[in-house]
Amino acid sequence: MTTSPPRTGRRTHRRPGRRTAGLTTAVLTSFALLAAACSGPPKADGGNVTDVHLSATTPQARGEIDSFSWAVYAEPPTLDYTVAFDYPQNTILSNVCESLMRWTPGLTTEPGLARKASNPDPTTWVYDLRPGVRFHDGNEMTADDVVFSLGRQTDPDNAAAWAQVFQNVTSVTKSGPLQVTVKLKKPDSQFPQYMATAAGVVASKAGVEAAGKDYGTTGGLACTGPFQLGTWNKGQSIELDRFDGYWGTKAKSKKAVFRVLTDPSARTNALLSGEVDGGYLIPTESYARLRESGTGTLYFGEGLSTVNVNVTNMQGPLGDVRVRRALSLALDRTGFVKAGLGGAGTVTNSLTTRAAWAAAPEHTLKTAFDGLPPSGQDIEQAKALIKEAGATGKSLTMATSSIGQDVSLLATAVQAAGTRIGLDIRLKTIAPNAFTALFTDPGAREGIDMFPLTYYDSITDPLDLLSNFKTGAYMNFAGYSDPEYDRLVEQAAAVYPVEERLDIEAKLQRQASEQLLWIPVAEWPTALFLGKRITGAPTTISYMYHPWAADVGAAP
Repeated sequence: MTTSPPRTGRRTHRRPGRRTAGLTTAVLTSFALLAAACSGPPKADGGNVTDVHLSATTPQARGEIDSFSWAVYAEPPTLDYTVAFDYPQNTILSNVCESLMRWTPGLTTEPGLARKASNPDPTTWVYDLRPGVRFHDGNEMTADDVVFSLGRQTDPDNAAAWAQVFQNVTSVTKSGPLQVTVKLKKPDSQFPQYMATAAGVVASKAGVEAAGKDYGTTGGLACTGPFQLGTWNKGQSIELDRFDGYWGTKAKSKKAVFRVLTDPSARTNALLSGEVDGGYLIPTESYARLRESGTGTLYFGEGLSTVNVNVTNMQGPLGDVRVRRALSLALDRTGFVKAGLGGAGTVTNSLTTRAAWAAAPEHTLKTAFDGLPPSGQDIEQAKALIKEAGATGKSLTMATSSIGQDVSLLATAVQAAGTRIGLDIRLKTIAPNAFTALFTDPGAREGIDMFPLTYYDSITDPLDLLSNFKTGAYMNFAGYSDPEYDRLVEQAAAVYPVEERLDIEAKLQRQASEQLLWIPVAEWPTALFLGKRITGAPTTISYMYHPWAADVGAAP
């Protein structure tokens, strides 16, 4: 819920919603992200990029290759699809395991392992499966495998990260040899959308049961994707081998090798030297070096991602909305975008990205975006709010980490903002490998009032983010509770027609933003670097659930 360890380690907060209209190429390419001068955080080494435009895609590969290598910033602890909640796991797993539906590079949804999804009544979803699909273990996919695979997501013994997606599911049953019927307690517009994520993965029942407790860490994954799990060299690399029994178009590369490079400098140097052929989540301080290197091409695409200050404690000074507003007014967003995001980002006062609202009519956009709290600095007004709230001199603790500049420099920017308006903001440094615990362990958040959070949507629907503030939601760390907000979340989740649902979500956006439940800072695009040898990878965040590596092949 990072260009480094889990910035959105949040996957148990999934909800219901179907999207019938997605992003178009025009939406993807219309955003021009221009860096501006800053007086805030220190300048990033290597300089910044300017004139950053989002690309819809990369050139199509001209032919096959024997293999390509890819940099990832961390080694997945497991590749079990039920706990695939973060970038490293999903970047790899999306090429091995497939879901009932599929997220496309244009961030729309299309059939996946289900050739058709139908909704005969508001509380029923029927998935008709593709015939002749084989798992990597040789078994042919049946409805029994789907029932078993979805059932693992709700099994408490699995600690599934996607369990909340199934909160309204009353049953998943085999209704034919190649048909599965899902019954819901109530209409759930988000559930069918999440069937294009790791929540909808289908694996071989026989294969998973044979692996037992070792499933996801050793042996195969018994899935259906264009690649199958090959050699896993712990701490070093994960190899995927092309699956020649794949039901769809076979992968252009015979092998994909994922190199674990935890140090940002090492990752950058490997890309520059050609030691690895490409990677997502490029260190922001390396954007300019890579763009100017001549060794490949740096692309930016739609990320559906926002950088925020996550408010985790409303028992102290941040419980007063005036203090949250003061911090927001004092924050140098422009400086942070230049230094923390390498110039590739846009200042925002919105919790959600504009691209998530691609299907919204103009009147809905006005409700969602007009009149939100300002994104520009106003130190004098911020000081006045702190004084009015009686918070002058009060102490707050902000978590920071060396995970990446987007984390460390945002924490520094917040501390600087607090100092200017009379707050005492102290930074607590957390080791990169412990940063994930902020999302999963309430104990790790003890004594912390806020931390940097990059949130990516897993579906193209604003409710993915906005339902985090419902009472009891997984990522509602501060314990915010408002009956009217909860009512609107439930109402939006129950509405299938997209425009009608977005009208409700616009009201949620307004309320969450006015209350500054998180402090929005910037929109952040997906960054992708491809060496000269390869091409074909998508530029958008679709790579999290789309079998992107199958399209990577020889550059023209």
